Amino acid sequence: MKTFKDLQTQWKNQEEVQVPENGAERIMTTLTDIKRKQRLTNGILLTTAVVLICFFFYVSAFKFQTVLIGLLLMIGSLFFRIVLELLSLKKLRSMDPLNRAVEYKRQMIRYYDRRRIIHLVITPLIILTYCVGFWLLLPAFNSSLSAGFYQYIVWSSVVVLLILGFFIGRQIQEELKVLRGLKE
Repeated sequence: MKTFKDLQTQWKNQEEVQVPENGAERIMTTLTDIKRKQRLTNGILLTTAVVLICFFFYVSAFKFQTVLIGLLLMIGSLFFRIVLELLSLKKLRSMDPLNRAVEYKRQMIRYYDRRRIIHLVITPLIILTYCVGFWLLLPAFNSSLSAGFYQYIVWSSVVVLLILGFFIGRQIQEELKVLRGLKE
């Protein structure tokens, strides 16, 4: 058991948390940017899912098992990602920036640690699932489309995947940079 003097000495030797100038304003700006980006991401994902659902009914995908499985994998992976983003937004909204600075910082670090897991583990699995679904559609595209249009779909999907990968990578780097800044 520690004596009162030991506790008092430890208390006095604690590091003082320096509050940065305009700290609250910077936090609110960062939070607003994060929420805006997540809403934009959800909008894009939801639009893509709606287009795929329309395509699903347009081609009567339920009549063809491979097409059905492929489209369900693609649509399911998009909706799974949308749910993850909505849960992240809900968690972000539940954090109170008016909390004590130390507690709020801990909450933000936990939030970004979860986001890192989402980005580095779950997102690649979602993209892989989406690509498998698309790959399952290729034989149906090959048999029902002209050779030129089929090649266009294949090559444009590769280009879209590369561009999407670039933007996802950049977003991950930005969030990891914020996390490193919070941990310093």
